[in-house]
Amino acid sequence: MIKLNINGKQVDLDADADTPLLWALRDDAGLTGTKFGCGMGLCGACTVLLDGQVVRSCVLKIGDVGTKAITTIEGLSPDRSHPVQKAWIAENVPQCGYCQSGQILAAVALLKANPKPTDADIDAAMTNICRCGTYNRMRAAIHRVAKGTTS
Repeated sequence: MIKLNINGKQVDLDADADTPLLWALRDDAGLTGTKFGCGMGLCGACTVLLDGQVVRSCVLKIGDVGTKAITTIEGLSPDRSHPVQKAWIAENVPQCGYCQSGQILAAVALLKANPKPTDADIDAAMTNICRCGTYNRMRAAIHRVAKGTTS
C-alpha cells in the first residue's frame, strides 16, 4: 500500500512502488485528466505538479514521490475557475485538447515562479508538445493571467 497526497487528500493506493505516477493516477486513483503521450517524459502530456514543480508523471515512480503534494488538472479547481483555466478558455487555446491538462499545469507553475513572464520566459518554460500548434494562444493566455485579465 502506497500513501500519496493527491489534490490535497491522502490516498492509499494498492500499487507497487515502481509503478509510474501516471498509471497510479489514472488506473488506481481514477484521475484520467493526466494523459499518456510518449512514455519517456518528453512530450509533457503527463505533466502534473509535485509540490508546485512540473514533473512528467510517466517517468516518476510512486515510490519516489514520498509525502510531496501531487496536483493534477482535477485538483486545480473543481469548476474551471482557476485563472489559467479561465484564460485558456478566453483565448480559445484548446483544439484537440489532449495536451491541455499538462500545458495548463506547466503554465500554473511558470506563473507561480514568474508572475510577469516575457515571451522568452514563456517559451523556455512551456516545453510540452502541442500537436495542434496552439503555442501563440497559450502565450496569450499566460500574458492574460499575468495582466490579471483572465476572462
